[in-house]
Formats: sequence, structure tokens, C-alpha cells
Amino acid sequence: MPTFTALTTLADGENANRMAEAMEDMDPAPEGVGVFEMEDGSGLWEVGGYFTAPPDDIVLSLLAAAWDARPFAISELPETDWVAKVRRELVPVEAGRFFVYGGHDTDLLPAGRIGLLIEAAMAFGTGHHGTTLGCLRALDRLIDAGFVAHNTVDIGCGTAVLAMAAAHVWPDPVMASDIDPVAVEVAAANVAVNGLTGRVDCIEATGFDHPVLRDRAPFDLVFANILKGPLIELAPSMARAMAGGGYAILSGLLNAQAESIIQVYDENGFALAHREEIGDWTTLTLKKRQ
Repeated sequence: MPTFTALTTLADGENANRMAEAMEDMDPAPEGVGVFEMEDGSGLWEVGGYFTAPPDDIVLSLLAAAWDARPFAISELPETDWVAKVRRELVPVEAGRFFVYGGHDTDLLPAGRIGLLIEAAMAFGTGHHGTTLGCLRALDRLIDAGFVAHNTVDIGCGTAVLAMAAAHVWPDPVMASDIDPVAVEVAAANVAVNGLTGRVDCIEATGFDHPVLRDRAPFDLVFANILKGPLIELAPSMARAMAGGGYAILSGLLNAQAESIIQVYDENGFALAHREEIGDWTTLTLKKRQ
């Protein structure tokens, strides 16, 4: 599958984040959007989008003009066997009691750790990205604090690594959902490989809009490792779907975006319990008010 990149730079960080949000509404939509402050002392910000179909250069030109950015440079990346590449380059990740590893590193699983086997595949969430690592650390802190979840859902589950982590430590079944059918297939395969069939149920759903999720609510723990725009849209339905005193672990956020998410969720009945930055990314642990 070909991959296309669209990159630009601009001088204003706030405009960079706003343009990145606008890019998420493109058609075809990017698979991911990133905003980074350049480290060359120029004061510029880079905005990049990754696409699996040629991006609309007219829309990109309009976005660049609207946010006072340089014209986008669009490139097609050479096709790469990313699965083989990831297997060669990714090393196990440790997040408290959790140990995320590939099948080629089975012999490295330390005694007493909870192993989460995630093979390189077509879905996000190997534990190496700052957002997934942040969510695992947040879960580890809740466990250490004595919290016990009885009804957990992982929204936008990707590989289902977060759902599986919860299923390993608590006895009640866990839900994992994703809007992408490929991710749901990968999640189900990972669940089976980890011996958690029947403990983690994987479904295709948009947010909480699924009869199974409506029937299972209220949840006392929600993972949502997605993007800022979907997190904002999800806030009201998450508030309705959660029990008072429950926790939401949110990520997929650039550090500069965290305050706006905290504000939106505060308006929807959530209080900030913990915030962690890992590189450019922030993970928020929010508690639903009673």
C-alpha cells in the first residue's frame, strides 16, 4: 500500500495546531497528523499528514493559505515491508508491571511481569509510541492506587493492548472497539494470541454508538487513545456512558492540545486526576464526578 506525506511549516504554533485539526476533516482523510516545533532554532512549526491515497492538493493549498503556512510538499514514500522492519527495530517496552513485546522477544519477558504480546501489524498501538506508553503507565498508577475496574472499554483500540492489559489484572470482561475493521481484526487476533479469548470482546463501532456498548454502560474505566478532534466530539457521550467515580484515560494528544481537552472534559463532568508528558505527547487521567 503506497503512503503519501504532506508537510509544511509555519511560524505560529497555535495556527499549526488548528491547521492540523482541519486536516483531519480532509477527504481522503489522513491516517495521522503530527505537529512538531522544529529544533533548529528557526521558531518554525512543522505540520505533517500521512495518507494511503493521494491527498487533495487543492485542499492543502487552501489550508496553507488560510493558516499562513508555506505550500505543502507532497511526496510518495517507497513501499516498505513495515512488518519486517518493525520486527527488526522495535524492542520490548516496560510500563510498570506491563511488558509489551513481539514474538521474537518472548525469551526476554521478565518473571513477575504481565506480558502483552503484540506482533507488528496494520494497527496502531505497540507500546512504543508515547501515547500508548502513557496509557499503560496511567493504568499502572490506578492499579497501584487500589482502583478496581469492573466494566472497562477501550475506544479506538488499535491492537487492543490497553484492553488486554486491563483484562490481565481484573476478572471482569473488557470491551475493545475501533472504527477501523482492520484494527478490529488485528485486535481479535492479538486477544487470541494472548490467551484472552472470552475476556476481551472486540467490535467495530464509532465511539459509544453501538448497541452492545449502550447495553454495557455505565463504564467505570474508559481508554480513548485517539486524536484531539474525536476526543472533543466524544466528551458528551463518554460522560453519559460513564459511572460517577470512574476514570477515563485519554491520549493521542500533543502537549499543546492537552489544556483544551481538560477544559472540554471539565465542562462534561470530569476532573483532572493526573497528567503525564512523554516527548511531544500527553496522557490525561480524568475522574468522572459523582
